[in-house]
Amino acid sequence: MINVGVAGIGFMGWIHYLAYERVESARIIAIASRSPKKLTGDWTEIKGNFGPPGRQVDLSGIKTYENLDELLVNPEIDLIDNCLPPHLHADFSIRALEAGKHVLCEKPMALTSADCDRMVATAERVGKQILVGHVLPFFPEYAFARQVADSGEYGRLIGGSFKRVIADPLWLDDFFDADRVGGPLVDLHVHDAHFIRMMFGMPTTLFSQGRLRGEVVEHCATLFGFADPQLAVTATSGVINQQGRGFTHAYELHFEKATLHFDFAAFNDAEELMPLKVLLADAADQEAMVLRPDLGDGDSVAPFVAEIEEVVRSLEANSPSPILSGELARDAIHLCHKQTESVKCRAQVTV
Repeated sequence: MINVGVAGIGFMGWIHYLAYERVESARIIAIASRSPKKLTGDWTEIKGNFGPPGRQVDLSGIKTYENLDELLVNPEIDLIDNCLPPHLHADFSIRALEAGKHVLCEKPMALTSADCDRMVATAERVGKQILVGHVLPFFPEYAFARQVADSGEYGRLIGGSFKRVIADPLWLDDFFDADRVGGPLVDLHVHDAHFIRMMFGMPTTLFSQGRLRGEVVEHCATLFGFADPQLAVTATSGVINQQGRGFTHAYELHFEKATLHFDFAAFNDAEELMPLKVLLADAADQEAMVLRPDLGDGDSVAPFVAEIEEVVRSLEANSPSPILSGELARDAIHLCHKQTESVKCRAQVTV
């Protein structure tokens, strides 16, 4: 059994709590929050853009701390689940590692490549794991794509396009603050940067064209270059300046023998979905050319359950996760900053 201490009870802390309730081999034994109300179990004010709203939770048997240091000195804790705001990720994760704890850090791993390097180096030095909560690969549409790529069923992966765009999040005062949240690339596009890095390897070059808001990229389109000239990969991400469409994400992945297509958008008045489809060229008849995989019931917490189970597997095997490793997450942050560099200099940059 892996004993977990959760640092920060905001929206992601709440979602992680729900996931741990469904994981048999890990349990929360302590939490830390600066909110006295949350330390009593009153999480009713927590809200997010998916999943169930917060509720009153039973914290009996769970130690509650106002001070983060108390988590670090608790000898029963094996894993610190870092759900603090992004600008606190690096320093607290490093302190936790140095205190002898494994760390699951919510994304983004950190706000700079240098901080990510420090986190990876510290984990290596102290012999603990730093895992980063990139949950996207566990969402059904993306998990299916991973499965297809790993199996080789449709041949080699030869390219793809990705989209992740939101309406300007006016309720987040610090969203465009490079020193606190990081802006649309570091906080939003980092999901796709991580997935691209995992599926295609590390790009060698990239070119991004886009708009800036101060020193932060507001919106951009990127062409990624690879050592393999056959790979063609693009991504569009950022913020639009109109309200009404809170979120959209999509991909089209090209394999030698099939194309995968998925598109989802959430508008103020409705959600619109183009479910995952597999397009085949060698089907026996027209109807068989389009497959619609069964992706389950749409349980919004299930991907986080799978993410925590991957953390447990990695810790029990004492083996870095091929999905949640700090090295992969660091590369994703590095790509985001290279995209910003490209937008600013209006030229292709070397990764």
